[in-house]
Amino acid sequence: MRSFHCAVLAAAFGLCAGAALAQSDEAPIQTCRVCHGVDGVGTNPMIPNIGGQSAEYLSKQLQDFRAGRREDPQMSIIAQNLTDEEIRALARWYASVRATYTLPE
Repeated sequence: MRSFHCAVLAAAFGLCAGAALAQSDEAPIQTCRVCHGVDGVGTNPMIPNIGGQSAEYLSKQLQDFRAGRREDPQMSIIAQNLTDEEIRALARWYASVRATYTLPE
């Protein structure tokens, strides 16, 4: 399990460095989708689903990770490299996701 987390962290570092150099709103989304998916659904049970959350909530969480007010081994490192505009773009993107579901019969 530890090697899986190391691999995810290494991938996030590489993507984060690329996102810091890119100028479009899409680059940070490419970083986040490694764990949160393009639709905001976590890629494993330990990763929260963020799609459809409010933009204000998502922005606050990313700002808190960046400032050290909230800590997570991966998110704290990734958020350090996000600009205010990238945080707003990510929050808008994931807030715009509309989830659909089917109720059990």
